[in-house]
Amino acid sequence: MKTPRRIVLMITLLISSGVPAVGAWDGPTSSAKDRNAALAKVAAIHGAAGPFAVIGYRIGQRALVMLATPYGSFDLDVVHRTPLEVQYSCVADGVQAATGASVGKLNLHIQEATVRQMETIVRNKATGQGVVFRITPEAMSRFLNLPHARLEAAGRDVLDLSDDQLFSATKR
Repeated sequence: MKTPRRIVLMITLLISSGVPAVGAWDGPTSSAKDRNAALAKVAAIHGAAGPFAVIGYRIGQRALVMLATPYGSFDLDVVHRTPLEVQYSCVADGVQAATGASVGKLNLHIQEATVRQMETIVRNKATGQGVVFRITPEAMSRFLNLPHARLEAAGRDVLDLSDDQLFSATKR
């Protein structure tokens, strides 16, 4: 099902203003409306809500909570260390959708790394606290190299999994 352009535009405007589009997606028990809003936020930034972009969104949401940092804060600094290949790099767009960090605000950075070195580091510059996120081998295996026709469903599947099934989070 395609999202009407008017809804995508509205969500994009809400994202850029820092106002949540609907409610915060807070796990598999979230309402269908909140789940759809989370997917729409990812699609507004990334163009689609595939699994790696949605994992990035989940990482970004968890980072905001762990670092007690609001959406859109200039105190947030994100470094996504990744192979420069689609799928792995998609995580950065999901983190952007969740946190409001961006290349234009100079607080979202991509650094080339190998698959084994892949990680997302989120730091609150004001407090010095940070968290390192790594996608679990199980999530990587489950979602890597899916046929294009299965990406949207896989993005929805990501919302049904716990954070621990998707990534590790280590305070730094």
